[in-house]
Amino acid sequence: MTRAILRGYDLTEPDQTHAVRMLGSVFHGYVSLEAAGGFSHTAVDSQESWTWMLDSLDALLRNRTTP
Repeated sequence: MTRAILRGYDLTEPDQTHAVRMLGSVFHGYVSLEAAGGFSHTAVDSQESWTWMLDSLDALLRNRTTP
């Protein structure tokens, strides 16, 4: 499913595999922290952080250049 999402970005291998791993790690980490109450110590709403994170990941993937 993640590779299907990534079709909208101009990523070739191995960047596509790196992106799949990055997204899986970020999503797993975020969900784990949220479930454990890891975001309850600040006044900023966790949904706002989720949206910020998705926007940032989108910008990163859209502007990715191979070194």
